[in-house]
Amino acid sequence: MNSLRGILWFALLAISFLLWQAWMSDYVYRKAEPVAGPVATTPGDLPTPAGTTSSDLPTASAAAATPDGIQAVETPTSATVETKAPITVRTDTVVMRISPYGGTVLSVDLLNYRKDAKKAEPKIRLLDDQAETWFVAQSGLVASTGTAPNHQTLFESAQSEYTLADGADKLEVPMTWQDGSGLRVTKTLVFSRGSYVVTERLTIDNQAAAEFQGNAYHQLQRNAGPARSWSMTNPETYSFVGAAWFSEENKFEKLAFEDFAGEPLTRDITGGWAAMLQHYFFAAWIPAAGEPVKYETRVLTEAGREHYLIRALGPSFKVPAGQSAQREARFYAGPKLQNDLAAIAPGLPFVIDYGMVTVISEPLFWLLDKLHKLVGNWGMAIILVVVILKLLLYPLSEMQYRSMAKLRKLQPRIEALKQRYGEDRQKFNQAMLELYQKEKANPASGCLPLLLTIPVFIALYWVLLESVELRHAPFYGWIQNLSERDPYFILPILNAATMWATQKLSPAPVGMDPIQQKILMYMPLALSLTFAFFPAGLVLYWTVNGALGLLQQWIIMKRYAGNEAKTPAA
Repeated sequence: MNSLRGILWFALLAISFLLWQAWMSDYVYRKAEPVAGPVATTPGDLPTPAGTTSSDLPTASAAAATPDGIQAVETPTSATVETKAPITVRTDTVVMRISPYGGTVLSVDLLNYRKDAKKAEPKIRLLDDQAETWFVAQSGLVASTGTAPNHQTLFESAQSEYTLADGADKLEVPMTWQDGSGLRVTKTLVFSRGSYVVTERLTIDNQAAAEFQGNAYHQLQRNAGPARSWSMTNPETYSFVGAAWFSEENKFEKLAFEDFAGEPLTRDITGGWAAMLQHYFFAAWIPAAGEPVKYETRVLTEAGREHYLIRALGPSFKVPAGQSAQREARFYAGPKLQNDLAAIAPGLPFVIDYGMVTVISEPLFWLLDKLHKLVGNWGMAIILVVVILKLLLYPLSEMQYRSMAKLRKLQPRIEALKQRYGEDRQKFNQAMLELYQKEKANPASGCLPLLLTIPVFIALYWVLLESVELRHAPFYGWIQNLSERDPYFILPILNAATMWATQKLSPAPVGMDPIQQKILMYMPLALSLTFAFFPAGLVLYWTVNGALGLLQQWIIMKRYAGNEAKTPAA
């Protein structure tokens, strides 16, 4: 097998990879169901009792719980909903809308991430309380006896807007609920500068006559979002969207929405987290590390549309009369930043899912990140990765190109053998093998460098698709987004020219019929059409790799030919 057949194998692998992606989209990723009707909302975009039922509330774990585990709490009325507008919080990283009913996070706008690379607005909205893109974060308490504020309960807030002040590192947003017996619960959300982590601190001050006993819970609830039709140019259509969680015992696990009904999660986990994932971004609740927490998933139906819920129900705790206690958890809503997630919680970097090539993609991103810090441009970092790989593979490449030079030299003698033996393929192959052994030429030596390069190519493909750091990353000139295709198809054309030149410089495969020769002749054009829809960063990698390989091949073959000319004939 020589390098030309290696190109054919690469084309087959590329086409198979695209077919696999199409199959995954058609048979694995379920499209969102059509909305049967609007979710009941008020002019203030806040849920009313008609839009929220006890089906999304957990059951207290204490033995003394009432039959449904939920005690009577203050629920909003249509009159109070209209007057209780969401609380708006602004920091240097997010704008968050919080409902006064339970402190539910209604929306999160990520200020450092644009929806369109060419426009400053709108920003990426990760959480959203609109019917088509419903995705909210909820938390609260459930009581074994007495009352407790859940995510439907009205809290009081001193302000409707909070802004992180210049020079300040922290911003606290307190909300308070109190019943007639003397139980007072303060939910304080603590925001930090430069961070997407929000700390939720629940303070239970029990001035009632009876002991309080209950559980804290935290949950994420969303629908499948708009229907996703597969597109090669839009990786969001085949990236994973669903729930995920982590435990020290079983590590990272995920559950697609279509599997919620058939494979529900019910498990006690200590030191884990629960999340909802989508392309580039995610939201997660991170309970206190040392507490045993019950994790579960559930499918709900709201206004004819399925909602998917993942919940972390904390352990039962008691607050004696006249005393107070605190419960704490963290909420993350932001990008999948690979260098930051490990410091937030164990296992959180697993939300960056490179699939089967993770073992290559993770070190590849690490190398790209180091090079990016050195040169300040992701495109230049990709080029430097190619240079490093070429240096590492140089001994193999030199062996490959020396073998190709020998094969070019042997072409007239192989053609003579072909004419001599005619249709007797067995004798022809035996004579050709003897010629290869005598001249120490190995046709298969051209495959190894290509086989080592292809896994890196696929790994880089996933790095470009899944690494938010490379999202909207510019190169130079006309390429202002390495994660999308070349807008003018210049790189694919350069890549086709490189493959064509490589084809001309390489020896023709032995025994190829005219039809195969024509197929091979048009292969650079076919591959360039395929590459036209790949991310520009990926085409940049393959074009530079091909150009350096072509230069290396020309130099080595020229040197070999010169050395052969100086060697006297035996």
